[in-house]
Amino acid sequence: MQIRTTLTTTPTSDERLAEILANPGFGTHFTDHMFTVEWTPAEGWHDARIEPYGPLTLDPATAVLHYAQETFEGMKAYRHPDGSVWSFRPEQNGERMVRSSQRLALPELPVEDFVRAVDALVEVDQRWVPDASTGEKSLYLRPFMIATEVFLGVRPSQHVTFMVIASPAGAYFKGGVKPVSLWLTEEYTRAGRGGMGAAKTGGNYASSLVAQQEATEHGCDQVVFLDAQEGRYVEELGGMNLYFVHADGHIVTPGTGTILEGITRASIIELAQKMGHRVEERRFSIDEWRDGVASGEITEIFACGTAAVVTPVGELRWDGGSVPSVPAGNVAERIRAQLVDLQFGRSADDFDWMHRIV
Repeated sequence: MQIRTTLTTTPTSDERLAEILANPGFGTHFTDHMFTVEWTPAEGWHDARIEPYGPLTLDPATAVLHYAQETFEGMKAYRHPDGSVWSFRPEQNGERMVRSSQRLALPELPVEDFVRAVDALVEVDQRWVPDASTGEKSLYLRPFMIATEVFLGVRPSQHVTFMVIASPAGAYFKGGVKPVSLWLTEEYTRAGRGGMGAAKTGGNYASSLVAQQEATEHGCDQVVFLDAQEGRYVEELGGMNLYFVHADGHIVTPGTGTILEGITRASIIELAQKMGHRVEERRFSIDEWRDGVASGEITEIFACGTAAVVTPVGELRWDGGSVPSVPAGNVAERIRAQLVDLQFGRSADDFDWMHRIV
């Protein structure tokens, strides 16, 4: 991929950037540039460019606005103590976007081009990556692909645009890691067999919002979804995967098929196995959750995602019932520490997961 670069003539001042990085929040400030490449059947991927960050101009008949043909990824760039900048398993994000694109009838962006696009933007905007001494701050990266053909017919778009934007992100937990409380939705499901559950597409997140709203109204942090066919088996949270630690040390995580195959999820499975835990990926029922906590068979529950990395799970509630929190264990804490230390360059990368950008 040949990338043309046009730098902004009005870069964010050093003083303003320092203010932003001191308290970046999440998804509210954006770097000075963005990456774009376009696709058509005749030309394939073409016109790759980095240019100043700014609004898009879309015709009202642009396909993505009507049929939601789009995919996206979420990943981070980390500043290491020596000043270098790294990403975490970017090829896995690229491969997942290929799978998502196949499900959404979008063209496949080669993984090497995906990684190059992300690297190129970070290289240009590297001063936006927070310093290594600032806790768990990072530069959040959002690659996405949208159908940009101006056409109202229901068919795969003949013009597609892939972009990457970046936003500095603060630590997910301020004041220490805290358990998240969960609401079990009994009315809404996230995905069914043959659906888009395993694709990272905005429609999955849109369908989760009303259930998340329900959780918030009941004083809970996150929503738990069950399978659409039987309404018995735990799938995932609104944006995180789940793990259940058992008394003998083995860990169960719901199997894939209708859930998103998270990069953090896969990494935790490998880390846990290296730590001596047997990990099972299988169907896990809500009854098994309730009974396991009541009997003491389940000794720890935690969740994971790109933003939070790893977080302990507290009480599970639903209309007319609940499952109490299990005593805080140290499996999640140890896994989280190992993963975060690896990402921020504080420990050896024995898995060869980190990818140097700058």
